[in-house]
Amino acid sequence: MIHENSNGSPFLYFLKLISSTVIMAVSLTRRVDWPMIDPAQVVYYPVYWDLAHRFFEESWEEICGVSYPVIINEHRLGLPAVSTSSTHHSPLRYGDTVHCRLWVSKVGKSSTVWNYSFTDHTGRLVWTGEVTTVCVDLDSFESVEIPSIFADALRKCGEN
Repeated sequence: MIHENSNGSPFLYFLKLISSTVIMAVSLTRRVDWPMIDPAQVVYYPVYWDLAHRFFEESWEEICGVSYPVIINEHRLGLPAVSTSSTHHSPLRYGDTVHCRLWVSKVGKSSTVWNYSFTDHTGRLVWTGEVTTVCVDLDSFESVEIPSIFADALRKCGEN
């Protein structure tokens, strides 16, 4: 049962409840499928960024209690990447399970630094990445301040 807060909005009550809870790094998994593989029989390097973005989108519900499509379609906010870096440690292969550990290392006025650590089914580190995003109004594509209800929840998604 979702309780209503003083202004009668169950959604805002839920977001405030989530933002008061400490959330550690998010852990997500996905199988490596055939279309992800290159002729060398390993995951093609751009696929790691595709996986990172899929995990990014999926993490919003766990971190902030709201899906990324709701943020885009209803709140009209976007988070385009403005800086990216990664290191490939070991290959992933067809049939492996990739385990993603995702956390937020910094939340600024309009920017967020997202960190990724991918391991395979044996626990071997395969890829690490860092992405800086900037919150924008999707109608004007101007940088805007991250709404405090989201910023507070993102700050609680630390590495530990």
